[in-house]
Amino acid sequence: MNDADDLIENITYDELQVGQCARLSRTLGKDDIAAFAAVSGDVNPAHVDPEYADKTLFHGVIAHGMWGAALISRLLGTVLPGPGTIYLSQTLQFLKPVRIGDELRITATVTAKEEAKKHVLLDCEIKNQNGAVVLTGVATVIAPVAKVRRPRIHLPPLSLSQVHADYASLMAAAAPLAAVRCAVVHPCDEASLRGALDAGVHGLIVPVLVGPQARLRAVAEAAGLALDGIELVDVPHSHAAAARAAAMAAAGEVEMLMKGSLHTDELISAVLAEPKLRTARRLSHVFRIEVPLYDKVLLISDGALNIQPGLAEKVDIVQNAIDLAHALGTAEPRVAILSAVETVTSRLPSTLDAAALCKMAERGQISGALLDGPLGFDNAISPVAARAKGITSAVAGHADILIAPDLEAGNLLAKQLEYLAGAAVCGVALGAAVPIALTSRAGNAAARTASAALALLLAHRYRQQRP
Repeated sequence: MNDADDLIENITYDELQVGQCARLSRTLGKDDIAAFAAVSGDVNPAHVDPEYADKTLFHGVIAHGMWGAALISRLLGTVLPGPGTIYLSQTLQFLKPVRIGDELRITATVTAKEEAKKHVLLDCEIKNQNGAVVLTGVATVIAPVAKVRRPRIHLPPLSLSQVHADYASLMAAAAPLAAVRCAVVHPCDEASLRGALDAGVHGLIVPVLVGPQARLRAVAEAAGLALDGIELVDVPHSHAAAARAAAMAAAGEVEMLMKGSLHTDELISAVLAEPKLRTARRLSHVFRIEVPLYDKVLLISDGALNIQPGLAEKVDIVQNAIDLAHALGTAEPRVAILSAVETVTSRLPSTLDAAALCKMAERGQISGALLDGPLGFDNAISPVAARAKGITSAVAGHADILIAPDLEAGNLLAKQLEYLAGAAVCGVALGAAVPIALTSRAGNAAARTASAALALLLAHRYRQQRP
């Protein structure tokens, strides 16, 4: 059938023949699940809560079973027999889960006719793109006896996705954890100061503000923020703030650092200058990104610290991102090593790095995740794009972590998702002895508070397992 047709026409009882069949296809999208949940009120977390769904036996969000039944109803009501059909009964067997991106083929076949009451029996079946039967059953209908041929009503596309995502799931994950002392480095503008104080109010950190005291008080007064009971460490400028905060972390006076309004390289240089903060790993940054049109949280690395990382640096970048995914509750994240193409070629060094990283994961040099690459961004996050290019893997179309080929690509990707797709973005730096809540200087207070939540999760993990 073709929904683009201008007319909708039925097949009457007399025209129907045993063995006659009709088909349609539909690809399950995130909005289909949201719409069905909204209409039915069925908000079973297996369908609408990715964090919960990842821990079920299906290991991810699945469609409501009755969504498949609705597709059968659509086929019977619009094609075979079509307009005028009266549904009497429907048996259903749910055989396999349906996931976002699955391409479903719905078939109805006439198996019997009953002349007296114009009843028609139809075998109904839904298969996925792999040919596996996901739903089957038998429908009994009263077929129309009069011909119906009407203009097709074309409804506008339905989208229930949020215009902007938020940090609710991250804040909920951090809520049970005890706050840790955090040196907030040079929070000398309203966004960074408010973000630090909000993180304190939410019980994420015990803020220690490191910066010029007079300037901190002036910013607070101008923004209407109270500093009562907040520890202040007075230093003359941003460089001194970074050095003092790093020294406090090295001495064990604080368990995490939080970037204020200074440049990233000032803070990172101070951290690297403290031998006690160095680990065997290279420092790298990870963006945590919630995109309204993607069904799970994405981690993107590295878009802030390593400009043109080589293979050795990428090993640490990947492992750091995996460690963050573990801290966020994803036991075996799917890692997509991104490039512009999906095939290995010497003309694109990033594809060679991707292939090497995957082989290193096979040999245990990178652990705790499933890796695949090189992958394009499209087939890393879209099952449909992956199938269109003939890519079959556990990662393609379902990535949890995206490893960018270089800083420019990672930074551009994260900011495009934030400013064009309404994503909620926060970030943290890993590889030091303490986590560093690290956002862009343009980041708002909410992003900074969320970054503190990320760092808190890591700080508690570091208490059990030193980096």
